[in-house]
Amino acid sequence: MASTGYIQVHAYSSYAQLPLRDVAISVTAPDGTALAMRLTDRSGRITPIEVPVPDLTESQSPGSEEAPFTPVTIHARLKGYEQIRVDGVQVFSGTVTVQNLELIPLSELPGAWDQSETFETPPQNL
Repeated sequence: MASTGYIQVHAYSSYAQLPLRDVAISVTAPDGTALAMRLTDRSGRITPIEVPVPDLTESQSPGSEEAPFTPVTIHARLKGYEQIRVDGVQVFSGTVTVQNLELIPLSELPGAWDQSETFETPPQNL
């Protein structure tokens, strides 16, 4: 039986976490299917996106084959900033997973106008 979890993104620039508006965020399932696309608001956040996840009861017994989360990929783009891709973001049943994204201005990366950075989230040992 499937359940629902949520993913929320906070996009910002610099260590001061200055929020970035209109960052294009896309969330995809493990098979590459698009789950949702959003633009960040003036606080640098999106409304939580519903993600189908395994039911908690199906993964709470020892030796369970199924992971208690669904991994998703997040892409973030904003003109003038480095693109970000985060693989393996884990979304659990009944919770909101918050992914912080620090976008680096391309002015700080001369010659990197088409550069993107990919982060991999390893699975938890549950």
